[in-house]
Amino acid sequence: MAQAKKVALYAVAVFVLYTIINSPSRAADLVQVGFEGISSAAQGVGEFMTELIN
Repeated sequence: MAQAKKVALYAVAVFVLYTIINSPSRAADLVQVGFEGISSAAQGVGEFMTELIN
């Protein structure tokens, strides 16, 4: 099982590097979308906690 996990991790790493090298602007867009999603999730948690306290 550990061997399969290691192979999958290497495959993902190779795919990410290929995407960055092949299309840097697309890779930048994907990173931006990811950070926007994380920011939105953190904002939602913050609003929830604020409402919970009030």
